[in-house]
Amino acid sequence: MRGVNSLLVVLILGGVFCAAPAAGQAPIIVRKTSGRIAISVDGLRGSSSPEAQQFKRVLVADLDRFSWFEVNARGAVVFAADVDSSGGRLQVACRVMHRGSRRSYLNRTFAGAASQARQLAHEVHDALVKAVTGRRGIAATRIVMIGAAGNQSAKEVYLCDADGDGLQQLTRDKNVSLMPRWGPAGDRIVYTSYKSDFPDAYIVDLVSGRRERIAGFPGLNTGAEFFPDGDNMVLTLSKDGNPDLYALNLKSQRTTRLTRTRSAAETSPTVSPDGNQIAFVSDTSGRPQIYIMNRRGGERRRITLHGSENVAPDWGPDGRIVYSSRRFGRYQLFLYDPRTDKEQELTQEAVDHEDPSWAPDGRHVCYTREEAYRQQVYVLDTISRRSIRLTRYAGSWYAAAWSPW
Repeated sequence: MRGVNSLLVVLILGGVFCAAPAAGQAPIIVRKTSGRIAISVDGLRGSSSPEAQQFKRVLVADLDRFSWFEVNARGAVVFAADVDSSGGRLQVACRVMHRGSRRSYLNRTFAGAASQARQLAHEVHDALVKAVTGRRGIAATRIVMIGAAGNQSAKEVYLCDADGDGLQQLTRDKNVSLMPRWGPAGDRIVYTSYKSDFPDAYIVDLVSGRRERIAGFPGLNTGAEFFPDGDNMVLTLSKDGNPDLYALNLKSQRTTRLTRTRSAAETSPTVSPDGNQIAFVSDTSGRPQIYIMNRRGGERRRITLHGSENVAPDWGPDGRIVYSSRRFGRYQLFLYDPRTDKEQELTQEAVDHEDPSWAPDGRHVCYTREEAYRQQVYVLDTISRRSIRLTRYAGSWYAAAWSPW
């Protein structure tokens, strides 16, 4: 186990169709196809400049990757655009309509620097998704993760775009980093670092680049996650002897103990969208299971009743929780809906699926799986169950978390 699950170890000791990838492409794993809208892009025309051609390639790739659309010449939705590149600028005049009714979904011109063709393509894609489906697009979002690049032993925090490009190293601690999580505004990241040889919690401001240690108590300071207000966090501390959950106010540095278990550990907290509840992992029953409690602590309710271990919960924007469940010797991804008290299996492949994190569209999840003794980050469409590899870099990549915006 890696990422979130690796810390847990420290604390608490169907048919599959695999599509053969073209040369140089990442593998695509398909279990079933559904929930996609056919769209024609034959009307995508314009300049032959390298920037305009890059824009077209990235946009078409986004349409396929993020699962709302299926590119089809006879699609009911017709996308047309004139792409012009001149004077260091890129301008895209878009028109999107329904083939039969001629209903107009989008009629808008996008513009930006020619050097930002990829970002402009992501912006157009997300506007298209919003106009046709009413849901937010995620091509312009980012993903934070832990990477052991190449043969390096250090595990640092990295950022990349939602399509896996634009890799950026965020930390250079030259030690072990764990559990990166986004702030609610998407401008801060909290993570655990052993840079001082002890597990402390740090916040990195992505605008200024400034880093601050926000929890350095004796013992464990780890697994921090923001509440929606951005001023408060929940994390695991062992400063009072046992690894328990605490609330931390970032302004006053005041901590409030939320759990009190003498012979068990609580970790991997995730906060509900309204900030009123916390889901977390505890081994109170003897094996790690997932529980829900009020944000102020108190009575807890166990929500996982199947599987020998259930770990790494992430509370999604639509109220569902995704997590890893160990069944028949492998970790698979499951969904739990607190409103119906029902669980749903997402994966069945004979490999471990770990560290799931929701995209802000409430449809896609990024997660970790092992290949040839290396960890890689994949993106799963929870409707079609199509899974696409995100990371294409040397080394191991895991514990990914999707940005809120």
